[in-house]
Amino acid sequence: MKLLLVEDEKQLSEALTQILIKNNYSVDAVFDGEDGLDYGLTDVYDAIILDIMLPKMNGLDILKNLRKKGISTPTILLTAKGSVEDRILGLDYGADDYLPKPFSTEELLARLRAITRRKGPMVNNNILEFGDIKLNISTYNMEVNGTSLTLTSKEFDILKYFMERPTSIVTKDDLITKLWGFDSDVEHNNIEVYISFLRKKLAYVESNVQITTLRRVGYKLEDQNV
Repeated sequence: MKLLLVEDEKQLSEALTQILIKNNYSVDAVFDGEDGLDYGLTDVYDAIILDIMLPKMNGLDILKNLRKKGISTPTILLTAKGSVEDRILGLDYGADDYLPKPFSTEELLARLRAITRRKGPMVNNNILEFGDIKLNISTYNMEVNGTSLTLTSKEFDILKYFMERPTSIVTKDDLITKLWGFDSDVEHNNIEVYISFLRKKLAYVESNVQITTLRRVGYKLEDQNV
C-alpha cells in the first residue's frame, strides 16, 4: 500500500518512513502543509498520516481542503497529547482516526490496518476476488478455477490495483504514479509490457477476466461473463 506521510519533524519522519517500509508500505514523505495538500490532491494514496502542526498550512486545513475536493483517502491525524479540540475538529472535517503524540509504532501500524480495511473491496483470508480470479495478497499467487500461477512483484501490484477498482478506468500515468512514484523514469511502453504479460497469464489459466484497452484513455478490468 502507498502512504503519504506529512510530518515536519524530519527525524520522526525518517524513523516512521523506515518502519513503514519494513512493514511493506511504500511511503512518500513531505515536510510542510503546502506539499502535503499538493500530494494528497493526487488521490493516489491508500492512506495519509497527517500531523496537525505544520509550517505553511496546518493539517486540519489540509484535511478540510481534501474533503472539499472529494478526496476520501483514509487519514490518521497526529495530534498533541492534550489537543481535544483539534481531535474533534479533525473528526468533523473527515479524519478517520487520530493518534496523540508520543505514540508507539505498533499502535500506528494497527490503526493503519484498521482504516485501510474499511476502504475498497472485501478481502477474506488475504484473498482478493474479481470474476473468477482469486489473488492471494500474501503469496502473490493468482488462482483461476483451481489453476495457480505466481506473479512477479509488479504484475501482482498492477493486477491488485485493477482489482481494487474494477469499475474504474486506469491510465498508464495512474499506474506509474501509484506503483513507481512521482519521480520514476518508467515510461508508458514499460506499462504496456507488463499489461501484455498479465494478459498472457490470464489467457493461460483461461480466465473470464480481461484487461481491455480503451483507446487514448486507459485500461479497464472486465469480467466477460457479466
